[in-house]
Amino acid sequence: METLRHWSTRHARGWAVLYRVWARCVPLLAPLLRLLGPRRAAGALLPLERWSKQTFFDCRMCGQCVLSSTGMTCPMNCGKTMRNGPCGGVRADGHCEVKPEMRCVWVAAGEGDARLQQEHTPNWTRRQAPLDARRQGRSTWIELVAPPAAPPSETKSCSTGTVPAAPKEAATAPATVPVSSFEAACRSDAFLVTVEIAPPDSHDPEKLLQRAARFQGLVDAINITDGAGANCHMSSVAAASVLVAHGFEAVCQVGCRDRNRIALQGDVLGAAALGVRNVLCLTGDDVGQGDHPDAKPVFDLDAVNLLATLSGMTSRGEYASGRRLDAQVPLFLGATANPFVPPHAERIANLQRKIDAGARFIQTQFCFDVALLETFMNAFVRRGLHRQARLIVGVGMLPSARGLRWMAEHVPGVHVPEAVTRRIAAAADQRAEGVRWCVETIQALQGIDGVAGVHLMGHRNEAALAQVIVDAELRRTGIAP
Repeated sequence: METLRHWSTRHARGWAVLYRVWARCVPLLAPLLRLLGPRRAAGALLPLERWSKQTFFDCRMCGQCVLSSTGMTCPMNCGKTMRNGPCGGVRADGHCEVKPEMRCVWVAAGEGDARLQQEHTPNWTRRQAPLDARRQGRSTWIELVAPPAAPPSETKSCSTGTVPAAPKEAATAPATVPVSSFEAACRSDAFLVTVEIAPPDSHDPEKLLQRAARFQGLVDAINITDGAGANCHMSSVAAASVLVAHGFEAVCQVGCRDRNRIALQGDVLGAAALGVRNVLCLTGDDVGQGDHPDAKPVFDLDAVNLLATLSGMTSRGEYASGRRLDAQVPLFLGATANPFVPPHAERIANLQRKIDAGARFIQTQFCFDVALLETFMNAFVRRGLHRQARLIVGVGMLPSARGLRWMAEHVPGVHVPEAVTRRIAAAADQRAEGVRWCVETIQALQGIDGVAGVHLMGHRNEAALAQVIVDAELRRTGIAP
């Protein structure tokens, strides 16, 4: 099955030609299918549709086929069922984070889309709507004969019929008044500094507040992770709310792995009620990487569709269902990017989707390879995306070369060149060398066009990260005790 799927991707252009022929032939069956009636007509086409799609594309019959927008590769084979591009955890060999034995669906999709060439390339950056579970198992071929009764703006053609289009994107114009001090900082020309803290493994917030206090006066905002690495901690909504209540500027990370669209909207609404204004949308790590590998992943939305959903709550005052909220939700939305793993050529298109869906700040994965980042930033600036969103590059350090090697080998999506590990390993004081390397990286990033700031990461390593900020002269405020 997988062999045929890859063969179909390699022959994407031929399939597109064949589809056009098929699309012209199917309407000739319209008189017969009308005699049968819609239900029986769909039943007559469904066995052939299911057999052909499953045989050649390993199709899951989701009822919202988008093969022409995904290089004739079915996105439902993705380990996280992502419909809008690759996650940040693709392995260095181009294989899936969730299923290491399988090549990433989106690596193949990018190759197939390139074979479709100019006719289909614009589809690559168009957001695909979340799955409608009610359509599972339905025929889309029947819609070539009897398209759904909807205005043209509400449907779109795809390789196997006509399916609902993605909802209209939220207005991109920012609010007149920033909703948070972090948004105000992002609107300025200042070089931004953010830092990441994991929530505590306790109901007691005291240690969280002590760790956050190290960055008083040193950062524009503190990110609170949401079950990072698929490990359980205090919820990001609660931890971010605690920080806000004590005067810190928090960014609440919200992942799609553990909640469906109902819970996601409810949690963000609750966070806003508690004063949280900055939300970073991400898909989430594979549950198999964490301390509950037996848990059931959800992935009802991907990060792109979560952004679009929250943008609707912010700009239109509507839930994803279209039901009105009592008031628009004041949120400043962000997203993530990973320029350091395959498929490199498709990462900008994926980021374009996120910005179109409402992201106004971007934070990247750890940058250990400045040359790779420069290539990415050239494309970012060339597309003018730096005028739509502020890109903050992830930097950080671990206290030893051993820790770096472990992260490179066990954390999908993290790329650490061997030269970096060798340098840290050769140092008499590896922790101090890690700080020096981090400072040098920040200084190099400041000279790259489009880089708006740095996002510091290092698990339970707050003292060293605060020292990096001061040593790099990003902020001159002294370190809090």
